Amino acid sequence: MQYEQDRVTDLKIAYIGGGSRGWAWGFMTDIAMDPAIEGEVRLYDIDRDAAEKNKIIGEKISALPEAVSHWRYTVAGTLPEALTGADFVIISILPATFDEMESDVHAPEALGVYQSVGDTVGPGGFMRAMRTIPMFEQFARAIRDYAPDAWVINYTNPMSLCVATLYRVFPGVKAFGCCHEVFGTQRLLSAMLEDMEGVKGVPRQEIKVTVQGINHFTWFTRASWQGQDLFPLYREFSNKYYETGFSKDKDNNWMNTHFACTQRVKFDLFRRYGKIAAAGDRHLAEFMPPVYLKDPDTAHSWGFGLTPVSWRKQDMANRLARRARLLSGEEKPGVKTSGEEGHLMLKALLGLGDMVTNVNIPNRGQIPNLPEGAIVETNALFRRDEIGAVYAGPMDGNIQALVARHVLNQKNALEAALTCDRQLALTTFMNDPLMAGVGYADGEKLFDRMIAAQIDYLPSGWKK
Repeated sequence: MQYEQDRVTDLKIAYIGGGSRGWAWGFMTDIAMDPAIEGEVRLYDIDRDAAEKNKIIGEKISALPEAVSHWRYTVAGTLPEALTGADFVIISILPATFDEMESDVHAPEALGVYQSVGDTVGPGGFMRAMRTIPMFEQFARAIRDYAPDAWVINYTNPMSLCVATLYRVFPGVKAFGCCHEVFGTQRLLSAMLEDMEGVKGVPRQEIKVTVQGINHFTWFTRASWQGQDLFPLYREFSNKYYETGFSKDKDNNWMNTHFACTQRVKFDLFRRYGKIAAAGDRHLAEFMPPVYLKDPDTAHSWGFGLTPVSWRKQDMANRLARRARLLSGEEKPGVKTSGEEGHLMLKALLGLGDMVTNVNIPNRGQIPNLPEGAIVETNALFRRDEIGAVYAGPMDGNIQALVARHVLNQKNALEAALTCDRQLALTTFMNDPLMAGVGYADGEKLFDRMIAAQIDYLPSGWKK
């Protein structure tokens, strides 16, 4: 790469999962609309045809009249080809297919275990981890061998375990995980200011927060706007909407969208623990015992729904149809940026302006009462070639008890996946809070069925 005043050119970015039908298009738009960076994106995907098609879409985005920087897109046939000489590595993959995810999400329903997402914790998140960790083991070794100095940005779930695998296999890796769930809660606090005090249009970035927790189970211990402590106002706000829920959609169309919620889980957790839960309700509910996920009707009463994998399959079909339109020219790429911060973090690491944002990195004391080395989510300062974790302080004891259980389960899940240790895997699977009402014998049968449903994506040690 080359520095030209306040600009960096000839960047080399390796994109693992370069056939992505979502994240990749957003990233391509973000970098095309940023005049400070320019270079090459190497797309690598096990589905080479998907990467080839994204190359064409990337070139179309880069050629838009509105584009202020221009990028070269190439398709790499191998990981070494993608990684050699890379300055940054982005990982955004779908582990296996939605058929395996269908088992993750829906097989446990036979035992009355319901999941709203199924990609981080719960029985579905656990199974997803079993097939994802071996993939990240390979990525880590390849990064170690071909791009050891590159910064690695992960978007894949289960986030904590993906990042943990990279550090376990290659301790010298410079990796971090990006997630936008905290942004949504900042936007909620902005909406609160409008609803409660008539202050309109506060950008989420102006809501200053202290973040602590693990991915998808984060908490704000402080929140302010222009020096105003927002906790007293949030208490009033949560009490006002505790029964009805809060939605900016006055027609209550959240019921027809699979990712929306009315914040009632957040409000209930605030009543219980006095801190602002800072992820979407669909994720938060899965980290708790089945209070909110007893059954679909209970979830609905708390103002959120369960996302069936059939919806994800239809959404993928819609994305493939859009891809065809983009390739044929029937539809032109949009110029609206994604709202994600990956390219801004990239710029900060290049020395193009410091920034503070939430990130998933190893615990080096930023949360002193969680285990050292565990992947935690806190704020961090990004500056040239450095990420400095911002001290978040110790977790409240009752919240620590909730979070620590998942931290230890994730540690055991990582060990079980790397060693193909069935007994450790089964014990960890059963130790998830959502499995609290399942007897051991039934749980073991479910475990075996779910392993069998994804056996083609597991290491040979599982096939003995």
